[in-house]
Amino acid sequence: MAEHYSSFQRGTWRWLFQRLTAVFLIGALGFHFVLLHFVNHAAEISFMGTQARMGQIGYLSLMITFLVTGAFHGINGVYNALINQGLKGTQRRVVAGVLTIAGVLLVAQGTYVALHMNGFL
Repeated sequence: MAEHYSSFQRGTWRWLFQRLTAVFLIGALGFHFVLLHFVNHAAEISFMGTQARMGQIGYLSLMITFLVTGAFHGINGVYNALINQGLKGTQRRVVAGVLTIAGVLLVAQGTYVALHMNGFL
């Protein structure tokens, strides 16, 4: 039997945040699905409607939180999958740096767009 190794060690902050973000993302995705498929039908979705929803502080904060948790969850998952495949040493540090920069840029761009749609910028 092959040895099982996981970079997600129980009790670490990455392990805990991976689970917490998963729970949040399931809830936010459910809210998003209901709002955009049952309350507003796909044919009724428009840029102006999206801009109006982003004008509501509750919706804006949920979307920014969704962006941050989704970025963390995805990037942390990719990073740990690569570690599980044997990524070590300098390659591990380079990949961690590239993924961190990509995540920061993703969140910054998404937040900029959300705040611009909201009218803050």
